[in-house]
Formats: sequence, structure tokens, C-alpha cells
Amino acid sequence: MNDVRTDVVVVGAGPTGLTLACELARRGKAVRILDQREAPHRESRGKGLRPGSLEVFEGLGIADELRALGSTDRIYRKYFDGEHAADTHVEGLMLIGQWQIEEALRARLADLGVRVEYGAQVHGIAQHADGVTASLGDGRSVRAAYLAGCDGGRSAVRKLLGIAFEGHTDDEQAMVVGDVRAPGLSRAHWHQWFTSDGHAMMLCPIPGTDTFQLQASPERDARGRALPPTLEGFQRLFDRHARMPGIRLTDPTWMSTWRVNVRMADRLREGRAFLAGDAAHVHPIAGGFGMNTGIGDAAALARSLSGEVPLDAYEAERLPVAAHVLADTSARMRRVEEAVRTPGRGIEAALD
Repeated sequence: MNDVRTDVVVVGAGPTGLTLACELARRGKAVRILDQREAPHRESRGKGLRPGSLEVFEGLGIADELRALGSTDRIYRKYFDGEHAADTHVEGLMLIGQWQIEEALRARLADLGVRVEYGAQVHGIAQHADGVTASLGDGRSVRAAYLAGCDGGRSAVRKLLGIAFEGHTDDEQAMVVGDVRAPGLSRAHWHQWFTSDGHAMMLCPIPGTDTFQLQASPERDARGRALPPTLEGFQRLFDRHARMPGIRLTDPTWMSTWRVNVRMADRLREGRAFLAGDAAHVHPIAGGFGMNTGIGDAAALARSLSGEVPLDAYEAERLPVAAHVLADTSARMRRVEEAVRTPGRGIEAALD
């Protein structure tokens, strides 16, 4: 892999990076895609596709496959202080696990002759008059005409380029999250438990699987500090909120934490290197815009890197979009936080 020349090297094999690699490869560009993970994940993470993303996937030929896996028709079942409060029928946003989207994109990319190169950590970036060299942690290097950083909110590419990530991060951990099984719990509903003291727990069934994505206010120790997620902690939270003694959570395949980040890169281009997706902007989860905004970034960046529009058109188009999404999702998050204090209301307030 030493100094092999290609058109574009994509760093990060999440939905943004995979979409970009597919869009470029189908336009005949020579692409390499690197990811620091050792293998693909199977985590639900971002779990909603908006119509604009499905339009992009129509062009890639995978939209029908994703529609067969996902669901656009669901019921939000809301509980308040342990009692059933209301059911709300919601349509529109396609519910589907992020790993399922990535799997479809990897298969399409393989059809185009490109495979993700795992275990590739970018430790250095050098720019030249006619290209970019990415130095990897194991001593190898990749040379390309352009580089795209699609490597998430903690982007190594962004840091190596010296691009500021302006905004704020809440000190307080907002949620624990994970994927679990819950045998005996209805999979016909997205269960949402809220309490009069402002706490919450949700279990969302991921279509085509037997798992639920869990989101909950974290447990806290005697000093009020958030405890790390564990299966035992998930069960205690479930017992406290749901009050369904016959349900036991099992088989955690993902456990993590989430806090509110509202940040945006001050620019999306540094010479021959670009940022897209969470590497360029992060914001509240209300409304399900995160993964979808990254997919939109990827489609726009592909147009620039393939020569369909000028290189500067990418930043001119997408930086205002990112700024709007940060403001919009912050407002949606405030609406949700207010709504869930009323019995029968839930996260559908983010869709208003």
C-alpha cells in the first residue's frame, strides 16, 4: 500500500464515507476507503432514513433493499410514571439499524470493485501540489489526488488539518444507549417511558432483528455522577421505569453513552482535503438528522470531486446546511424536553 496513487482516499467507513465511496466509484473514480476499526460493527446507532437519503440510495441501486428491511409505519407507545398514557401512530422516517445500511452500502461498493480497508488509522496528512499523502499508524502510506475525512465527531482528519470545531459540548452525560434483546416485550411498539421528575427510558425495536435500541437517562452514584452502561444497569433502569417484572433484558451487543454536542467545523476544505458527516458537524439527535445530513454531504462532495461542479461548490452548499441543522435540531430537542413532561406526549414532538 506504500504510495499507491488513487483519485480519492476516503477516511471512515460509516454511512457518510461508504456513500461517498460508492458515488465516486460509480462515476469511474479510483477510490480507497480506510477505517480504523478492525471489522464492521453491528450496532443500531443512527436508525432513521429520511426521504432525501433514500433518493441518494435510489441512485446507488440499494433503496429497494433498504425499504424491504426497514419500516416507515410504527406506533410510539408512551408511558408516564409507569402507566400507559397514549399510543401515537407515526409515519414517514424509515426505521432501520445503521449497521444494516452500512452492510448494503459495503455490498454495493464491492460490486463496484472497492472494499473497505480495515485496521487503517490515519496518523498524518501531507499535502502536495498535485495530491495528498495519508500516513498510517503501521508505517504505510496512501497517496491520492484528494482526501475526504468522514471519520466521525472525533475526526482524526479534522484535527490533523487544524480545522476548528466550534460550538459546545454539555458537561452532563445525557443518556446511556445500547442494543439488547427483551424477550416478551411487544415489538409492535416503540416503547417510551417518561417520569414526572424528568427521567426517561426508551426501547425501539430494530426491524429485521430481534433487538431493541435502548436509550435512557443514566444511573448515578451517591455523588450524582453518571454511571457507565452495563447490562445490570440497563435492567435496573428498565425495572424502575417500565415496572414489568416478567421482562429481562439480555444479549447486549452495544453499550455506549451520549451527551449533547452542538459543533460545526469552521470550514469544510483545507487544500485537497475535505470534511463530511459528523467530522464536519454534530448536533442533538432530535428528528434523526445526523446520519442523513452526512449522506447529503457525501452526495454533494461526490459531485465536486468528480468534476460535475467546482470544488468550492461543496463548502458553499453544505456549510449553510450544517448551520441550519444545528439550529433546527437544538430547537427540536427543546420541544421534546418540554413535551415529555406532559403525560401522553413523546419524542414525536421532534417531528412537529
